[in-house]
Amino acid sequence: MIETEWIAKIRSVSDDAAIEAARVSRQPLPKRNAGVYILAVASLFAICVMCSLTARAQTSASADAKTATQETGTLTKAERDEAVRYLEETRKKFLESVEGLSEEQWKFKSAPDRWSVAEVAEHIALSEQTLNGIVMEKIMKSPAAPEKKGETKGKEAVIMKRIPDRSTKAQAPEMLKPTGRWKTQAELVKDFQASRDTAINYIKTTQEDMRAHIYPNPVLKELDAYQWMLFMAAHTERHTTQISEVKADPNFPKK
Repeated sequence: MIETEWIAKIRSVSDDAAIEAARVSRQPLPKRNAGVYILAVASLFAICVMCSLTARAQTSASADAKTATQETGTLTKAERDEAVRYLEETRKKFLESVEGLSEEQWKFKSAPDRWSVAEVAEHIALSEQTLNGIVMEKIMKSPAAPEKKGETKGKEAVIMKRIPDRSTKAQAPEMLKPTGRWKTQAELVKDFQASRDTAINYIKTTQEDMRAHIYPNPVLKELDAYQWMLFMAAHTERHTTQISEVKADPNFPKK
């Protein structure tokens, strides 16, 4: 995770919520006389005017529909598409980073105080379940606060740029540190996949007002539930980069 003061916030989500989130997790004209020509031109002009009015009416209706969508808080198609794209992209990168690793590679540590690929992957999978629980069992069940939307505006790009950046290191909260919770790589990957599937399906189908449910983030302050989902994906991207760092160590096993 990003800062240790998040411990208190994460602990505010009950264990039952996290467990339930994990369980639930298991788209040229002919010649005419002058009169006829004038009539034809006039008719064409009339048709153009009618088409223009129709187009304006359609544009207005589209704008009204978009405004209604924004007012009700239902995610727009563009918002859904962007979140699903990022969730799927970061999932793909993570799965590729751990695919085909031998047991020796999986558990290799460049130093006693450094995490192995297995430990980084555990942190990712555990954080995925925890963040899903926070979004679905806490943030979306808390009272809506549309008056705070101004505080969250425009933070999507910041999340996807700043959170994956590992130039600034941080310590994970104690409860999200790896302890060998998964016995095998296959079990960990399976649970991660299920959690990510749950998040993607929620983004695709929810009609809830994700933009009005807002919860503080230790790094970026106020974020809405939609932005928290992007934060989860960005966190996975951050630690997938960490896995690449482990694998780039000159002593990393060849197989």
